[in-house]
Amino acid sequence: MNESEAGHRLIPHTADLRIEAWAPTRERCLAEAVAALVDSFLERPLPRVSTAVDTALPADSDENVLVGVLEEVIFQGEVFGLVPVATEVSASRTGVRVRFQMADLAAATPCGAVPKAVARHGLWSRRDSRGWRCAVTIDV
Repeated sequence: MNESEAGHRLIPHTADLRIEAWAPTRERCLAEAVAALVDSFLERPLPRVSTAVDTALPADSDENVLVGVLEEVIFQGEVFGLVPVATEVSASRTGVRVRFQMADLAAATPCGAVPKAVARHGLWSRRDSRGWRCAVTIDV
């Protein structure tokens, strides 16, 4: 991966799903992880944006930020029937700010199991010589 590349991939995992994401910055890597989560259960193209949701998360560790962002996606879907079609993450003094451009989940076309929770085993998020990378297992 060169420094300008960003992306994600989904890896089947026994009764779960494994997500890997990478990008030049931590914030972009988090946004890629969100895109991977959404791609795991919805077909593209995604529905049109209907609202925006902003949230702030403390940055006590890179792994906790990753979990927090993905748990917010699951929460928004379960409680409000919303799914992010675009995600912007920015650093703040105390952590990160996330702006989700949301669409109605009911307007999307399902293609996989809806995520239920973020697992902590095998979780990692770190910077290396190529940028930021993270991996997480999702309970489906």
